[in-house]
Amino acid sequence: MTDTGALIPEGYDEFLRGLKERIRTAQVRAALAVNRELVLLYWRIGQDILERQRQSGWGSKVIDRLAADLRSAFPEMSGFSPRNLKYMRAFAEAWPDEDFVQQVAAQLPWFHNCTILDKLKNLAERIWYAQQTIENGWSRNILIHQIESNLFHRKGKAITNFDRTLPAPQSELAQQIIKDPYNFDFLSLGSEAKERDLERGLIAQLQKFLLELGVGFAFVGSQYPLEVDGEDFFIDLLFYHLKLRCFVVIDLKMDQFRPEYAGKMNFYLSAVDDLLKHSSDQPSLGIILCKTKKKMVVEYALRDTSKPLGVAEYRITAALPERLKGNLPRRAERNGQPGRLRRITASVVTEESTMVIEPRADPKRGSSGKSIGYARTRFWRRTGGSGVGCGLAPTGSAASESVADSISSMRRILRVFSLFDEPKIR
Repeated sequence: MTDTGALIPEGYDEFLRGLKERIRTAQVRAALAVNRELVLLYWRIGQDILERQRQSGWGSKVIDRLAADLRSAFPEMSGFSPRNLKYMRAFAEAWPDEDFVQQVAAQLPWFHNCTILDKLKNLAERIWYAQQTIENGWSRNILIHQIESNLFHRKGKAITNFDRTLPAPQSELAQQIIKDPYNFDFLSLGSEAKERDLERGLIAQLQKFLLELGVGFAFVGSQYPLEVDGEDFFIDLLFYHLKLRCFVVIDLKMDQFRPEYAGKMNFYLSAVDDLLKHSSDQPSLGIILCKTKKKMVVEYALRDTSKPLGVAEYRITAALPERLKGNLPRRAERNGQPGRLRRITASVVTEESTMVIEPRADPKRGSSGKSIGYARTRFWRRTGGSGVGCGLAPTGSAASESVADSISSMRRILRVFSLFDEPKIR
């Protein structure tokens, strides 16, 4: 066997690394080119189907026949199902401008485009999410999360003084990185929770917290110490923003915004600029996150503040109230009979209401003879009124999807995440 190590000339390793990088780059470009051509092909097929239906009155049955014939002609291709052909038609109808398809839509994977079509009806929102996906490199799951969290209507909505305290390009970008409200629905905090509990919860869920903050935030530390004139001060959360090239100080408040919070943040920003900021960094930004705020109080508090700061609200999922815990099945009950939910969704809670899914005690017999239970959704509104049955969903192995749909619908109604205890369905 030849000892190839002895034959390696000087500079070979660097040469090999360069070749690998070029090959990987070419692979990515090839994949992007294939995706672009595929999306353009689907758009043109959709345009042709639309034109035939408009001019010749072709009905939906033609799509089924067309799908069968195309799959017969191209058995190695998997994109010619009736469902996908209907997506192609909807895609062409949503984007009639071929220039836009080439410049934007064709830069997205096909199923990203399908997701945008399914979840968004407003044209401006569709365009915005498509552009943001390209700019930020969102996966399909992250795109779905950003749509469901209503990012379009939250981004850049916080009350700030950036237009007065930062130069034009920096102020516009800084405004866009701040949302209002922030969705911390991955947390569950009781009514007695303190600011440190909120802080610890965000740090424990740092990956989800960073996703909610947005692209560019790099975590520096929590309870970050600053020594000023021999006295110690601690910043709740300190970040560095890679696009803005500045530190971002976040102060957490569990109550309504008060004017004195702006003065405290102004002090923190002055200290960070003096003690941490590099000469090439931009001025530090401050974000005060409060449970609630009053618009005029915030505007007066920021009007004569010299440091760039903004105020936004946050939303969290409340813990299940003690008075409702007795209504949930105990662990032994949740492990019950075949045909029941093995694990029951505990609850979905907001500040105004609570929803709970529980099994009914009277399982039915399905057409196959198997036992089928039913999950009942209960709804409590804390501003008055008791539990009300909201709907029935069949359970059991044959009906798992119905229960999952029921849970999914419940999530969408309250726009918060469920608190699952092993959400498995038997």
